[in-house]
Amino acid sequence: MNYVLLALSWIIFYALHTLLAASKLKRILEVKWGEAYKWYRLTYTLISLLLLLGVMVQAVLIPKTILIPKGDVTDYLGYMLAGFGTIIATKSSKNYSIKRFLGINPAQNESEELITTGLYSKVRHPLYAGLVLIFLGYFIFAGTISSVVHLGCLLLYLPFGIYFEEQNLVVQFGEAYQKYKSSVPAVIPKLW
Repeated sequence: MNYVLLALSWIIFYALHTLLAASKLKRILEVKWGEAYKWYRLTYTLISLLLLLGVMVQAVLIPKTILIPKGDVTDYLGYMLAGFGTIIATKSSKNYSIKRFLGINPAQNESEELITTGLYSKVRHPLYAGLVLIFLGYFIFAGTISSVVHLGCLLLYLPFGIYFEEQNLVVQFGEAYQKYKSSVPAVIPKLW
């Protein structure tokens, strides 16, 4: 039952994350909130952080059931994948203002440009690629049922999250994003 509740918590987190990032909701709130809309991103960030904290607290409280026995190989591989994922996630955000991303420094009229260089020339969503590696590394390191639930929920969410995020990006960048989308893979880079 604990694992079902953990999965439901992730579903709620991902569903609200997607709903709150929807362009249509943002347009409605921009009209209703007026000048206060500039703080929407900060509100969104705080809600996401609170929900994520709730999921993490819930995961910590679940008794650990081991699926994969721990050893030097699982420790090394888990750390390596999670570390590599952290590097990818960090590098993917270097082109963005962290204050603006979190909503601490709202700038409504500032336009964003489509980034297609660096990691973004290999995959359209390097942050998601980094998260997959982090969650996979955690699963290999911890080897628990909870870590499988975390990874499984992320993998189930990604196609939906990517779909809805790209709907917003097509609205924002138009044909430029369509062209980029047709030439660069979503999460797994082409190795050939």
